[in-house]
Amino acid sequence: MSANNTPSNYMPSGEAFKRNLAGRNRRGGIWGTFYYLSLVVAIIALIALFLSIINQAFGYVVEADTISPTELVEGGDLSTLDSPALAAILLENVPGRLIVYTRDTLSRVSEDVFTRTPLREAVAGSTLPAGTEDLDITDITAEQRAEILGANLGADVLVDYVTEDVVEANVERAWSLFESIPAAVTQLFGQPNPLLVEAIEEYPDGDFYFRSWLTLDFITSRGSDEPTVAGIRIALLGTIWVIIITLGFAFPVGVGAAIYLQEYATDTPLNRLIETNIRNLAGVPSIIYGLLGLAIFARALSDITGGRTILSAGLTLGLLILPVIIINSQEALRAVPSSIREASYGVGATKWQTIWNQVLPAAMPGILTGTILASSRALGETAPLIVVGASTTIFRNPLSIIDKFTVLPIQIFDWTSRPQAEFRAVAAAAIIVLIVLLLLLNTTAIILRQRFRKSLQG
Repeated sequence: MSANNTPSNYMPSGEAFKRNLAGRNRRGGIWGTFYYLSLVVAIIALIALFLSIINQAFGYVVEADTISPTELVEGGDLSTLDSPALAAILLENVPGRLIVYTRDTLSRVSEDVFTRTPLREAVAGSTLPAGTEDLDITDITAEQRAEILGANLGADVLVDYVTEDVVEANVERAWSLFESIPAAVTQLFGQPNPLLVEAIEEYPDGDFYFRSWLTLDFITSRGSDEPTVAGIRIALLGTIWVIIITLGFAFPVGVGAAIYLQEYATDTPLNRLIETNIRNLAGVPSIIYGLLGLAIFARALSDITGGRTILSAGLTLGLLILPVIIINSQEALRAVPSSIREASYGVGATKWQTIWNQVLPAAMPGILTGTILASSRALGETAPLIVVGASTTIFRNPLSIIDKFTVLPIQIFDWTSRPQAEFRAVAAAAIIVLIVLLLLLNTTAIILRQRFRKSLQG
């Protein structure tokens, strides 16, 4: 009772009740307006993003012919040449690329020290020209570099280099989709295509056509300095490797930590401090995790992780998303009704049996929702991976967790930073692939979440 003998839970009635209800409805309407406004803004921004990406990934291009294969070998079949002959073609046409070819295919040391390391260590196990063992790659002549390539690389590898860097036509100019559509419509109505007229004037010997930068060859080809043949195979494989390791580490550790904190830990100052710090870690900038991963996984544990490798990158991203998974898993476990636990205890189940058979399955939909959010963040990260050692110049498929690597976000960043407009189109195509990969990952988690819900309802 209050001082004036009015009950503390007194509710207004009559006119006072109507005024109170009208005020609440008015405030609710204001917040509802903000909600719908933010939803509309988000949808518009998302549509603008997709249109911008699609606009860059398709459109007319004009290609100028380069060296024809028939100028290099009779009949134009490069596969008939042996490795020394192919290396000689590279020496004649792209001598500045020979160091890059050697580094990407034969190097046994990290990229940052390759040009400063004696060849006997830098390309250990390779056949070298006489007297060059104690020299580094910059001290020998271009002819000697070509000799190293011809003696140690298969003809199939060198054919790829010749095809991509010597034979393939170069895109001289590219137009966006929104520029191409009006020109195509004009041509449909019997008028000259203005872009074609412009291309003929500037590049009379060029090949003008409508190009989709997102093709199967784009997905299955390796990276290149030429946008017409650049692909994302190595970056895509690196992304898949890294995300598998990330989730393989963070999911069981995060769920296990959440189970302990929610089901076993008592309410002590130490446990409260741990939970507070976990929530604080969720807001730490990702670059800090990159520095942590560099110090621990890439350096202190280099004998186990192999240094700046896929394993180090996956574990670093695992630390990055671990707090998010723990927090969401705790909330999901907390949302499970206590009656489920009490019923399990009532039939004689132990605490762990109750958690494993009753609580965890009931909380799994919420846990998977948190995992979706965490994996989405990890998939788009670049800063921690750059610190740990991701590169944009990897030309070998990552075949194990201790290989060097690159990932799609870093490859996209590299392409968008280049001055050629064609690389922006290539980057847009890679962004589409990254979005599709993200949707596939999220769809898998959603399907698993729905199955858990159905099993609980059943």
